[in-house]
Amino acid sequence: MRKIRGLILFSGGLDSILAAKILMEQKIKLKGITFKSYFFNEEQAKKAAKQIKLPLKIIDFSKEHLKIVKSPKYGYGKAINPCIDCHILMLKTAKRIMKKEKFDFIITGDVLGERPMSQNKQALGLIKKESKLGGYLLQPLSAKLLKETIPEKLGWVNRKELFDISGRSRKKQIALAEKYRIKEYPTPAGGCLLTDLEFAKRLKELLKIYPRCNDNDIELLKLGRHFLENRTKIIVGRNEQEDKTIKRLAKRQDVLVEMKNYPGPLTLIRNYQRGKISKKIIERAQELTQYYSFKARHKKDVKFDIIKK
Repeated sequence: MRKIRGLILFSGGLDSILAAKILMEQKIKLKGITFKSYFFNEEQAKKAAKQIKLPLKIIDFSKEHLKIVKSPKYGYGKAINPCIDCHILMLKTAKRIMKKEKFDFIITGDVLGERPMSQNKQALGLIKKESKLGGYLLQPLSAKLLKETIPEKLGWVNRKELFDISGRSRKKQIALAEKYRIKEYPTPAGGCLLTDLEFAKRLKELLKIYPRCNDNDIELLKLGRHFLENRTKIIVGRNEQEDKTIKRLAKRQDVLVEMKNYPGPLTLIRNYQRGKISKKIIERAQELTQYYSFKARHKKDVKFDIIKK
């Protein structure tokens, strides 16, 4: 008899770990896929996949993902997280892999009602419709609360051994983790920067002044202290490691500011409009560089290096 093969969207969170274990118990041959972008990475998924011996494929969809972050069809959550659009993109990618590599169906760890924006019944129905997976999308943790899928109808998966979990409480998931002897799993906070309110504020600001931003601009948002002067960004490093990264990310027409005679941060100036960086902006960057140096803050003899890229 042919072995049934499932492709699971695997974040490495508790829900996706449990979804995988439930189907492993039913002897489904699984392969995990996890996604990396400018806003989250694959490290959590790699660690969890190793723990449960799940083969894992990593997909970098950074450029595609940035496009939907800039203009999501279904809007944002509390921060700048386009969760519905993101989930649809992941499932469309998974569908292409399913067809190419001849998997039988796709699995996710979605729990009905766990996330108010992307996991209510209407949203899950919308995601299924937009991804065009039809009955080939199975959510084992909430399957008994949802319409029967093709894998269940055809007997590939035993519906009786699936679950009816809903809501935001994780008591049932934690109990299942104990049953399957899963000792390590992350907190439900998640690792997506788009849900972080401070980062979201920076990104919204950047998209307003420069909608054509790219990976370099996004990486800079993760670093330092940010100050906006019209359409010019001043970014002050917070430690030596950040200074090194800021220096590496500096590109043509940026200006770097650092003190010659006192230890302190490296500051980058990036102009998001045409024209040279004004003397006034450079002076403002010097003030900020000095202010964030404990030893130089109140000194009168500070000298600066101004490096134009």
